[in-house]
Amino acid sequence: MRLVTAIALLVALVGCAPVPSTTPDMSVGSAVPPRPADVVELTTPPSTAPNQAPACDATASLRPTAALPAPGAMPAGSPMEKIAARGRLIAGVDQNTYLMGFRNPSSGQIEGFDVDMARQVAKAILGDPTKIQFKVLTSDQRIPALEQGEVDIVVRTMTINCERAQKVDFSTVYYQAGQRVLAPRGAGVTGIDALGGKKVCATKGSSSLNNVANAPSKPIAVAVPNWTDCLVMLQQGQVDAISTDDTILAGLAAQDPYTEMVGEKFTQEPYGMAVPKGNEDFVRFVNAMLEQIRGDGTWASIHQAWLGRLGEAPTPPPARYRD
Repeated sequence: MRLVTAIALLVALVGCAPVPSTTPDMSVGSAVPPRPADVVELTTPPSTAPNQAPACDATASLRPTAALPAPGAMPAGSPMEKIAARGRLIAGVDQNTYLMGFRNPSSGQIEGFDVDMARQVAKAILGDPTKIQFKVLTSDQRIPALEQGEVDIVVRTMTINCERAQKVDFSTVYYQAGQRVLAPRGAGVTGIDALGGKKVCATKGSSSLNNVANAPSKPIAVAVPNWTDCLVMLQQGQVDAISTDDTILAGLAAQDPYTEMVGEKFTQEPYGMAVPKGNEDFVRFVNAMLEQIRGDGTWASIHQAWLGRLGEAPTPPPARYRD
Protein backbone atom coordinates (compact mmCIF):
# COMPACT_ATOMS: atom_id res chain seq x y z
CA MET A 1 0.00 0.00 0.00
CA ARG A 2 2.85 2.34 0.89
CA LEU A 3 4.52 1.55 -2.48
CA VAL A 4 1.34 2.48 -4.40
CA THR A 5 1.04 5.71 -2.43
CA ALA A 6 4.67 6.60 -3.15
CA ILE A 7 4.22 6.00 -6.89
CA ALA A 8 1.06 8.10 -6.92
CA LEU A 9 2.87 10.91 -5.10
CA LEU A 10 5.77 10.74 -7.59
CA VAL A 11 3.38 10.94 -10.55
CA ALA A 12 1.62 13.91 -8.98
CA LEU A 13 4.90 15.72 -8.43
CA VAL A 14 6.02 15.08 -12.00
CA GLY A 15 2.67 16.28 -13.34
CA CYS A 16 3.02 19.50 -11.37
CA ALA A 17 6.59 20.15 -12.50
CA PRO A 18 7.09 23.29 -14.62
CA VAL A 19 7.35 22.82 -18.39
CA PRO A 20 11.02 22.89 -19.49
CA SER A 21 12.09 26.14 -21.12
CA THR A 22 13.07 24.24 -24.29
CA THR A 23 9.42 23.40 -25.15
CA PRO A 24 8.42 25.29 -28.38
CA ASP A 25 6.01 28.19 -27.98
CA MET A 26 2.73 26.90 -29.48
CA SER A 27 0.73 30.05 -28.76
CA VAL A 28 -1.69 31.26 -31.40
CA GLY A 29 0.01 33.24 -34.15
CA SER A 30 3.51 31.90 -33.51
CA ALA A 31 3.57 29.52 -36.49
CA VAL A 32 4.79 30.84 -39.84
CA PRO A 33 2.84 29.41 -42.81
CA PRO A 34 5.10 27.35 -45.09
CA ARG A 35 5.77 28.74 -48.54
CA PRO A 36 5.31 26.62 -51.67
CA ALA A 37 8.52 25.26 -53.16
CA ASP A 38 10.52 27.39 -55.61
CA VAL A 39 8.90 30.74 -54.76
CA VAL A 40 10.85 33.74 -56.06
CA GLU A 41 10.19 37.40 -55.33
CA LEU A 42 11.47 39.36 -58.31
CA THR A 43 13.70 42.28 -57.45
CA THR A 44 13.88 43.27 -61.12
CA PRO A 45 11.47 42.48 -63.98
CA PRO A 46 12.20 39.34 -66.03
CA SER A 47 12.75 41.68 -68.99
CA THR A 48 12.72 45.40 -69.61
CA ALA A 49 9.58 44.96 -71.69
CA PRO A 50 6.89 42.26 -71.83
CA ASN A 51 8.15 41.17 -75.24
CA GLN A 52 11.65 41.85 -76.54
CA ALA A 53 11.20 40.02 -79.86
CA PRO A 54 10.87 41.97 -83.10
CA ALA A 55 7.32 43.10 -83.82
CA CYS A 56 5.26 40.60 -85.76
CA ASP A 57 1.68 39.70 -86.60
CA ALA A 58 1.77 36.81 -84.12
CA THR A 59 -1.91 35.81 -84.21
CA ALA A 60 -1.93 35.36 -88.01
CA SER A 61 -1.35 31.65 -88.60
CA LEU A 62 -0.97 29.40 -91.66
CA ARG A 63 -3.99 28.89 -93.87
CA PRO A 64 -5.63 25.50 -93.18
CA THR A 65 -5.66 22.54 -95.50
CA ALA A 66 -8.56 22.64 -97.95
CA ALA A 67 -10.33 19.81 -96.12
CA LEU A 68 -9.53 17.65 -93.14
CA PRO A 69 -8.36 14.18 -94.18
CA ALA A 70 -10.35 11.32 -92.72
CA PRO A 71 -9.08 9.96 -89.39
CA GLY A 72 -6.50 7.26 -90.05
CA ALA A 73 -5.80 8.58 -93.57
CA MET A 74 -3.18 11.21 -92.81
CA PRO A 75 -0.85 12.54 -95.54
CA ALA A 76 2.26 10.41 -96.03
CA GLY A 77 5.29 11.67 -94.14
CA SER A 78 3.30 14.20 -92.12
CA PRO A 79 3.52 14.62 -88.34
CA MET A 80 -0.12 13.47 -88.20
CA GLU A 81 0.80 10.17 -89.91
CA LYS A 82 3.48 9.55 -87.28
CA ILE A 83 0.95 10.25 -84.50
CA ALA A 84 -1.58 7.91 -86.13
CA ALA A 85 1.06 5.16 -86.41
CA ARG A 86 1.86 5.56 -82.73
CA GLY A 87 -1.82 5.24 -81.89
CA ARG A 88 -2.08 8.27 -79.60
CA LEU A 89 -1.52 12.02 -79.50
CA ILE A 90 0.86 13.27 -76.79
CA ALA A 91 -0.43 16.61 -75.52
CA GLY A 92 1.09 18.97 -72.97
CA VAL A 93 -1.58 20.27 -70.58
CA ASP A 94 -2.06 21.61 -67.07
CA GLN A 95 -3.44 19.77 -64.05
CA ASN A 96 -3.58 22.67 -61.59
CA THR A 97 -5.90 25.16 -63.29
CA TYR A 98 -9.54 24.49 -62.45
CA LEU A 99 -11.85 24.75 -65.48
CA MET A 100 -8.98 24.85 -68.01
CA GLY A 101 -6.82 21.83 -67.14
CA PHE A 102 -7.17 20.10 -63.78
CA ARG A 103 -7.21 16.63 -62.23
CA ASN A 104 -10.72 15.70 -61.10
CA PRO A 105 -10.31 14.38 -57.52
CA SER A 106 -13.30 12.06 -57.94
CA SER A 107 -12.22 10.34 -61.14
CA GLY A 108 -8.50 11.03 -61.17
CA GLN A 109 -8.87 12.16 -64.79
CA ILE A 110 -7.51 15.41 -66.26
CA GLU A 111 -10.37 17.60 -67.46
CA GLY A 112 -11.15 21.15 -68.59
CA PHE A 113 -11.58 23.45 -71.58
CA ASP A 114 -8.00 23.07 -72.84
CA VAL A 115 -8.14 19.32 -72.30
CA ASP A 116 -11.28 19.01 -74.42
CA MET A 117 -9.65 21.15 -77.12
CA ALA A 118 -6.67 18.78 -77.17
CA ARG A 119 -9.07 15.84 -77.44
CA GLN A 120 -10.50 17.39 -80.60
CA VAL A 121 -7.03 17.17 -82.18
CA ALA A 122 -6.79 13.49 -81.23
CA LYS A 123 -10.27 12.87 -82.64
CA ALA A 124 -9.36 14.54 -85.95
CA ILE A 125 -6.21 12.41 -86.35
CA LEU A 126 -7.26 9.10 -84.82
CA GLY A 127 -11.06 9.21 -84.88
CA ASP A 128 -11.22 8.84 -81.10
CA PRO A 129 -10.81 11.68 -78.56
CA THR A 130 -9.65 9.22 -75.90
CA LYS A 131 -6.57 8.19 -77.89
CA ILE A 132 -4.47 10.79 -76.16
CA GLN A 133 -1.65 10.80 -73.62
CA PHE A 134 -1.42 13.84 -71.38
CA LYS A 135 1.91 15.18 -70.17
CA VAL A 136 1.51 17.62 -67.29
CA LEU A 137 3.56 20.80 -67.77
CA THR A 138 4.13 23.96 -65.78
CA SER A 139 4.07 27.27 -67.65
CA ASP A 140 7.84 27.42 -68.04
CA GLN A 141 8.02 23.79 -69.27
CA ARG A 142 5.78 24.33 -72.30
CA ILE A 143 8.31 25.48 -74.88
CA PRO A 144 11.15 23.17 -73.74
CA ALA A 145 8.78 20.18 -73.96
CA LEU A 146 8.08 21.03 -77.61
CA GLU A 147 11.72 21.75 -78.43
CA GLN A 148 12.85 18.45 -76.92
CA GLY A 149 10.14 16.38 -78.67
CA GLU A 150 8.45 15.31 -75.45
CA VAL A 151 5.00 16.30 -76.72
CA ASP A 152 3.30 16.68 -80.11
CA ILE A 153 1.29 19.73 -79.11
CA VAL A 154 0.75 22.04 -76.14
CA VAL A 155 -2.76 23.19 -75.26
CA ARG A 156 -2.26 25.03 -71.98
CA THR A 157 -3.55 28.62 -71.70
CA MET A 158 -0.61 29.67 -73.87
CA THR A 159 -0.71 33.26 -75.07
CA ILE A 160 0.51 33.81 -78.61
CA ASN A 161 3.23 36.47 -78.81
CA CYS A 162 6.17 37.32 -81.03
CA GLU A 163 8.80 36.09 -78.57
CA ARG A 164 7.26 32.63 -78.37
CA ALA A 165 6.54 32.53 -82.10
CA GLN A 166 10.31 32.55 -82.68
CA LYS A 167 10.57 29.20 -80.88
CA VAL A 168 7.31 27.36 -81.68
CA ASP A 169 4.54 27.51 -84.27
CA PHE A 170 1.02 28.50 -83.26
CA SER A 171 -2.44 27.69 -84.50
CA THR A 172 -5.03 30.39 -84.95
CA VAL A 173 -6.50 31.81 -81.74
CA TYR A 174 -8.85 29.33 -80.09
CA TYR A 175 -9.70 31.49 -77.07
CA GLN A 176 -9.40 35.21 -76.33
CA ALA A 177 -8.64 35.83 -72.65
CA GLY A 178 -7.56 38.97 -70.79
CA GLN A 179 -5.50 39.59 -67.65
CA ARG A 180 -7.25 40.78 -64.49
CA VAL A 181 -6.68 40.62 -60.71
CA LEU A 182 -7.95 38.24 -58.01
CA ALA A 183 -7.98 39.56 -54.43
CA PRO A 184 -9.65 38.77 -51.08
CA ARG A 185 -13.20 40.08 -50.85
CA GLY A 186 -13.36 43.37 -48.97
CA ALA A 187 -9.63 44.02 -49.27
CA GLY A 188 -10.21 47.24 -51.18
CA VAL A 189 -8.20 46.15 -54.21
CA THR A 190 -9.66 47.67 -57.36
CA GLY A 191 -7.21 46.45 -59.96
CA ILE A 192 -3.55 46.31 -60.93
CA ASP A 193 -3.21 50.09 -60.48
CA ALA A 194 -4.02 49.72 -56.76
CA LEU A 195 -1.22 47.23 -56.11
CA GLY A 196 1.87 49.41 -56.15
CA GLY A 197 4.42 48.01 -53.70
CA LYS A 198 2.14 45.01 -52.99
CA LYS A 199 2.99 41.36 -53.62
CA VAL A 200 1.22 39.96 -56.68
CA CYS A 201 1.54 36.28 -57.61
CA ALA A 202 1.91 34.74 -61.09
CA THR A 203 3.55 31.61 -62.48
CA LYS A 204 7.07 31.30 -63.83
CA GLY A 205 7.27 31.36 -67.60
CA SER A 206 3.86 33.01 -68.01
CA SER A 207 3.23 36.24 -69.87
CA SER A 208 1.20 37.22 -66.79
CA LEU A 209 4.39 37.38 -64.69
CA ASN A 210 5.99 39.78 -67.19
CA ASN A 211 2.87 41.92 -67.23
CA VAL A 212 2.83 42.16 -63.42
CA ALA A 213 6.55 42.89 -63.16
CA ASN A 214 6.33 45.62 -65.78
CA ALA A 215 3.06 47.21 -64.58
CA PRO A 216 3.36 51.01 -64.19
CA SER A 217 2.08 50.78 -60.59
CA LYS A 218 5.20 48.74 -59.72
CA PRO A 219 3.83 45.79 -57.75
CA ILE A 220 6.25 43.17 -56.39
CA ALA A 221 5.97 40.15 -58.67
CA VAL A 222 6.07 36.79 -56.88
CA ALA A 223 6.83 33.82 -59.15
CA VAL A 224 5.67 30.24 -58.40
CA PRO A 225 5.44 27.01 -60.42
CA ASN A 226 1.63 26.57 -60.41
CA TRP A 227 -1.50 28.72 -60.06
CA THR A 228 -2.65 26.65 -57.09
CA ASP A 229 0.54 27.83 -55.32
CA CYS A 230 -0.67 31.40 -55.84
CA LEU A 231 -4.05 30.59 -54.31
CA VAL A 232 -2.45 29.01 -51.22
CA MET A 233 -0.20 32.03 -50.74
CA LEU A 234 -3.16 34.40 -51.09
CA GLN A 235 -5.17 32.41 -48.53
CA GLN A 236 -2.24 32.53 -46.09
CA GLY A 237 -1.68 36.26 -46.56
CA GLN A 238 1.74 35.79 -48.16
CA VAL A 239 0.69 37.75 -51.26
CA ASP A 240 -1.86 40.52 -51.68
CA ALA A 241 -3.31 39.44 -55.01
CA ILE A 242 -3.01 37.12 -58.01
CA SER A 243 -2.96 38.41 -61.55
CA THR A 244 -3.42 36.38 -64.72
CA ASP A 245 -5.97 35.57 -67.40
CA ASP A 246 -9.63 35.82 -66.47
CA THR A 247 -10.15 32.15 -67.41
CA ILE A 248 -7.60 31.02 -64.81
CA LEU A 249 -8.84 33.46 -62.18
CA ALA A 250 -12.42 32.21 -62.65
CA GLY A 251 -11.26 28.73 -61.68
CA LEU A 252 -9.39 30.01 -58.61
CA ALA A 253 -12.39 32.10 -57.50
CA ALA A 254 -14.64 29.05 -57.85
CA GLN A 255 -12.38 27.22 -55.38
CA ASP A 256 -12.40 30.05 -52.83
CA PRO A 257 -15.61 32.09 -52.44
CA TYR A 258 -13.76 34.59 -50.23
CA THR A 259 -11.93 35.90 -53.31
CA GLU A 260 -13.17 37.99 -56.21
CA MET A 261 -12.00 39.20 -59.61
CA VAL A 262 -11.55 42.96 -59.67
CA GLY A 263 -10.70 45.62 -62.22
CA GLU A 264 -10.98 45.58 -65.98
CA LYS A 265 -8.88 43.51 -68.36
CA PHE A 266 -5.58 45.31 -68.85
CA THR A 267 -4.16 42.98 -71.52
CA GLN A 268 -5.38 40.81 -74.36
CA GLU A 269 -4.28 37.16 -74.11
CA PRO A 270 -4.97 35.21 -77.34
CA TYR A 271 -4.52 31.47 -76.71
CA GLY A 272 -3.02 29.28 -79.40
CA MET A 273 -2.16 25.60 -79.71
CA ALA A 274 1.63 25.31 -80.01
CA VAL A 275 3.58 22.72 -82.00
CA PRO A 276 7.33 22.29 -82.63
CA LYS A 277 8.85 24.90 -84.91
CA GLY A 278 8.77 24.03 -88.60
CA ASN A 279 5.79 21.64 -88.51
CA GLU A 280 3.75 23.59 -91.06
CA ASP A 281 1.63 20.60 -92.13
CA PHE A 282 0.56 20.07 -88.53
CA VAL A 283 -0.30 23.76 -88.06
CA ARG A 284 -2.47 23.75 -91.19
CA PHE A 285 -4.18 20.54 -90.04
CA VAL A 286 -4.93 21.95 -86.57
CA ASN A 287 -6.26 25.15 -88.13
CA ALA A 288 -8.60 23.11 -90.34
CA MET A 289 -9.85 21.27 -87.24
CA LEU A 290 -10.43 24.60 -85.46
CA GLU A 291 -12.38 25.91 -88.46
CA GLN A 292 -14.58 22.84 -88.25
CA ILE A 293 -15.38 23.07 -84.52
CA ARG A 294 -16.02 26.80 -84.74
CA GLY A 295 -18.64 26.15 -87.38
CA ASP A 296 -20.39 23.01 -86.14
CA GLY A 297 -21.10 24.19 -82.57
CA THR A 298 -18.46 22.03 -80.87
CA TRP A 299 -16.45 25.04 -79.68
CA ALA A 300 -19.55 26.66 -78.15
CA SER A 301 -20.52 23.40 -76.45
CA ILE A 302 -17.07 23.00 -74.86
CA HIS A 303 -17.09 26.64 -73.76
CA GLN A 304 -20.49 26.27 -72.11
CA ALA A 305 -19.42 23.11 -70.29
CA TRP A 306 -16.38 24.68 -68.66
CA LEU A 307 -16.54 28.47 -68.91
CA GLY A 308 -20.28 29.11 -68.79
CA ARG A 309 -19.79 30.88 -65.44
CA LEU A 310 -18.03 33.67 -67.35
CA GLY A 311 -21.28 34.40 -69.17
CA GLU A 312 -22.96 33.34 -72.36
CA ALA A 313 -20.62 31.67 -74.81
CA PRO A 314 -19.10 34.33 -77.03
CA THR A 315 -18.56 33.93 -80.75
CA PRO A 316 -15.38 31.87 -81.26
CA PRO A 317 -12.36 34.05 -82.03
CA PRO A 318 -12.17 34.59 -85.79
CA ALA A 319 -9.24 32.99 -87.57
CA ARG A 320 -6.57 35.18 -89.13
CA TYR A 321 -4.17 33.86 -91.76
CA ARG A 322 -0.95 35.14 -93.25
CA ASP A 323 -0.88 32.92 -96.36
